[in-house]
Amino acid sequence: MTNAVLLGVQWGDEGKGKIVDLLTERADAVVRFQGGHNAGHTLVINGVKTVLHLIPSGAMRNGIECLIGNGVVTDLLHLLTEISGLEERDVEIRNRLMISLGCPLILPYHVVLDRVRDEARGKSAIGTTGRGIGPCYEDKVARRGVRAVDLVDERVFASKLEQVMEYHNFMISNYYRSDPVDYRKTLDAMLEARESILPMIGDVSARLNRLCRTGKSVIFEGAQGMMLDIDHGTYPYVTSSNTVSAAAAAGSGVGPQDIGTVLGVVKAYATRVGSGPFPTELTDRVGEHLAKQGHEFGATTGRPRRCGWLDIVALRRAVQVCGITSLCITKLDVLDGLETVQLCVGYEYQGSRVDLPPYGAEGLEQCIPVYENMQGWNDSTAGLRHFSEIPGQARAYLDRISDLLQLPITIISTGAGRDDTIVLKHPLESS
Repeated sequence: MTNAVLLGVQWGDEGKGKIVDLLTERADAVVRFQGGHNAGHTLVINGVKTVLHLIPSGAMRNGIECLIGNGVVTDLLHLLTEISGLEERDVEIRNRLMISLGCPLILPYHVVLDRVRDEARGKSAIGTTGRGIGPCYEDKVARRGVRAVDLVDERVFASKLEQVMEYHNFMISNYYRSDPVDYRKTLDAMLEARESILPMIGDVSARLNRLCRTGKSVIFEGAQGMMLDIDHGTYPYVTSSNTVSAAAAAGSGVGPQDIGTVLGVVKAYATRVGSGPFPTELTDRVGEHLAKQGHEFGATTGRPRRCGWLDIVALRRAVQVCGITSLCITKLDVLDGLETVQLCVGYEYQGSRVDLPPYGAEGLEQCIPVYENMQGWNDSTAGLRHFSEIPGQARAYLDRISDLLQLPITIISTGAGRDDTIVLKHPLESS
């Protein structure tokens, strides 16, 4: 049995979906373990683009089991739309998709709360996707959430929904001065969805443990990125879940001994969506080059991404917290044609040089990046599939990243397509 956790170790949007899809050639199952449909994983296979939000990125490989773990907050109406979209393209998914009984359900009042809260913050808005992710996680922690298991008994579901909606509608109406969400419409929509959803709800933890005990290979698929982790990211400008590798166990229902190797997916530069500190952000022509060449718009929201140089300091924290065992570098081709490329190798913080980022947004906002300049390259790396074809200066750049982080780079992505990838060592290979 060889398993692997695959997660982003920047601020998300590193290209995780493509890499999961690629690696499933040797896997038996893929499980999503945190986040919700605020994540957008883009796959390009034979020139055809597919964007997945809740369904794991193993969906495009026949026979791969796709599991949604208990750590994922789940909008069932969105999930059914996603399933229908795949079925319209003759991708059979229902018979190999399992939704954990423990999944917290995102319901319409979560979406309303997400929107009115961020609007009320004004200039201090966090910049959420507005899809109800945070409010749903709040209900989970407050022990008032409605979960997938509640759909099994229609009366239990109706009763729990009524209680929690009474609570939230009071806040929506009286504090935020917005229109309440209709209970009857919400209940009717969910009961209609229930008939399609129930056959796909099951004990994901038991299924994963069975797979692991019988020598099958599982990929644990993360969403967002480590710097958006609720505990270890740039708080409060973070997502509402734990995005670190340890969450793979808690969010899917296996023991830590089962999560295997940890592959950190990293862009050859850095991007960030929404608000929050971003020390290496570029607002000049180089930033424009990265945004244009990298097509830096969110797969879920379409929002433009902020772009900057690769931040080794932030990555050190991610490697430390996540126990990264190897790196995958994506979008190397976006740096093609730049005369000089820079790496942020340290910060100036409160008069001293630091090699790890301070905790929280306030400290990070005070950090001034310390750069190391490297020579760029003019030869194209787009679509290369052999390491020997990579231009010398691009190889030097990769070697420097590996040296600074003391980790091997085992996968290099040179384009959006599944096959535009150089795999030096597959994470599901035995040592």
